[in-house]
Amino acid sequence: MIKNPITTSIFDLFKIGPGPSSSHTIGPMKASYDFLKELNALSASQVNASMQIRIHLYGSLSATGKGHGTDRAVIAGLLGWTPEACDPVLFSNLLKDITEQYPVKVHEIEIPISAESIVFEKVKYDSPYANTMVLKLIQDDIVVLQHEYYSVGGGFIYRKGQKVSASTATPQYPYTNMKELKSLLQSHNLTLSELMYANEIALTGATRKEIDKKLDAILDFMHKAVKRGLKDKRMLPGTIKLRRKAPLLYEKAKKLALTSDSFLIFLNAYCLAASEENAAGNIVVTAPTSGASGVIPGITYLLKNHFHYSPNEMREGMLAAAAVGFLVKHNASISGAEMGCMGEIGSASAMAAAMLTYCATKSIHAMESAAEIAIEHHLGMTCDPIGGYVQIPCIERNAMGAVKAYNAFLLATAGDSSLQKISLDSVIKVMKATGRDMSKKYKETSEAGLALSATEC
Repeated sequence: MIKNPITTSIFDLFKIGPGPSSSHTIGPMKASYDFLKELNALSASQVNASMQIRIHLYGSLSATGKGHGTDRAVIAGLLGWTPEACDPVLFSNLLKDITEQYPVKVHEIEIPISAESIVFEKVKYDSPYANTMVLKLIQDDIVVLQHEYYSVGGGFIYRKGQKVSASTATPQYPYTNMKELKSLLQSHNLTLSELMYANEIALTGATRKEIDKKLDAILDFMHKAVKRGLKDKRMLPGTIKLRRKAPLLYEKAKKLALTSDSFLIFLNAYCLAASEENAAGNIVVTAPTSGASGVIPGITYLLKNHFHYSPNEMREGMLAAAAVGFLVKHNASISGAEMGCMGEIGSASAMAAAMLTYCATKSIHAMESAAEIAIEHHLGMTCDPIGGYVQIPCIERNAMGAVKAYNAFLLATAGDSSLQKISLDSVIKVMKATGRDMSKKYKETSEAGLALSATEC
């Protein structure tokens, strides 16, 4: 009996929502939306219009929340907005006027909130997770309702004290690491995609046809982000005044289409395009996070439009990517606030390397080697965004992560993958230990590294 097997749905890993950060934007929006539901679970007699709502942000939610849109996300969730249905234009307009008040509807009563309702705490908070937020309903300085939430990366949230779901759904083929996954494939004579489909069906009740439809939709959202980013030449929001590079790079790639380097220039353009869309606060797919939402979209756009892979091959590649993402999330973390950028770009690069390798070889051993190589060469990567914006170095890191993924694929398939000395399970353990040892200054707080050494201009 496998203890605590992976029970994450593919579509919890790949989520649709507004940029620029899944942990700072999608997570807080989901948390405040949950708090709205808890408010409405109170009896009508417990609520009146003189009450106040206060939101306290801690950790990197406080340190870089302004640049990441955390304050807008909290307001959006309390207004009843959800990430997958959020209008990015309306979202970006929230709090443009810091004096504006927004009505939070609890039963038939409206409680006003504004920028003053959100407190970016500078003190250390005793919490099991780096990104913590506390939401309170207050009446005359007395707390009527309070919940503590943790944003743990990729848009995943936990609520302190929340009871585990009563659902008894379990995966058909339970595993916790790559060794167990490979054993299952061998003992049951399964392909990786067959196992992934079976587990998703067992966990969610979805049919194979429904899963395929959702995978196609996720790929479509990714590729729409790439296409928008290749055309949009507007400056990115924020004080850095960063101009987009993807459209210019794409035009350059087309002029060099017959040269040996052209496909790499195209790949860079595709990754930058999706990542710049994320930085602009537009709709992207967490893969596994918003900060890393340019890597897999860039790779899949390349596979579809240059390698001409079939829809079924693309789906199988996404399943391989999800399998690696599950392993990292379960045994380390995909959160930049916990792992630094190796948790975001490193994970995305490993997922992309797995996708490339599985699509080309269908070999679980080669896929493992490629994913391991990709993570290994992101170990220790810091998360040090300038000004708290997901722009520098985040956007270019998506392109570099994709190129590393492609090279990991080449290294894993050009030789004998059985000669690889380091296993994926081992490197994920190293990743977790490295993240634990890394100074918090380099974990999404903008307190060190490029965030301090570069001048905004």
